[in-house]
Amino acid sequence: MFKIGIQDTKHAHDGPVLELNQVSAAYQELGKLYYAVKNISFQVQKAEHIAFIGPNGAGKSTILKLIAGIIKPASGKILMFGSDPLKHNCVAYVPQRSQVDWSFPVTVEDVVMMGRARHIGFFKRPQKRDREIVKQSLERVGAIDLAKKQIGELSGGQQQRVFIARSLALETELLLLDEPLAALDIPTQEAICNILHDLRKDGVTVLMATHDLGSAAEHFDRIILINKEIIAIGHPKEVLSPENLLAAYGGKVAVNYA
Repeated sequence: MFKIGIQDTKHAHDGPVLELNQVSAAYQELGKLYYAVKNISFQVQKAEHIAFIGPNGAGKSTILKLIAGIIKPASGKILMFGSDPLKHNCVAYVPQRSQVDWSFPVTVEDVVMMGRARHIGFFKRPQKRDREIVKQSLERVGAIDLAKKQIGELSGGQQQRVFIARSLALETELLLLDEPLAALDIPTQEAICNILHDLRKDGVTVLMATHDLGSAAEHFDRIILINKEIIAIGHPKEVLSPENLLAAYGGKVAVNYA
């Protein structure tokens, strides 16, 4: 089994993997400025697994897109391994399933090979090592038997496994997941969480947006509770207090965790 390795020797490994300092994202509508998120600050250490929770429209997806470089902050600063995020190619972003065109005629194997694009380079063909990494990535998420299937033929849980495999093929060190558990049954959710847990031994840092407070409490080191701004950040039992949930959701939310 291959091990996800460090690809960028310029990484500042003695510091945080990720830092957000007073980061805001805004948009204009009818001449008025609205904040998607405002003054977001936190640090993430290597191999830490963090869940973002909050109501619809709270800014969970926005934060992931800011980190991934899909949208630019209106203010504030984002640092990855101590430098500009654009200098690093070890970040994998898995969008919400509703944002993906599943009708595109491509096989599972091809989708995972897309994760090798940064390593292969433009106009070059995959080499033996690339094909081996794709195979091992699919094996690791339990999807090797799906390699030749069309991506649109798969169930929601299988599609999420494939996208995680693509991230492994990229040799990611920072994995960003936007609602990967949405619309999945409980056993499939548990299987996805177990795959993410297995990434810890490779030092992979995971940030996930989710509506599932129970899974966030059970499987993640820290929770960031947000509603445009950070309401609370810390250990699940500290964050998921009635007071914090009331501040974020405006009502009572039942949470069961050990």
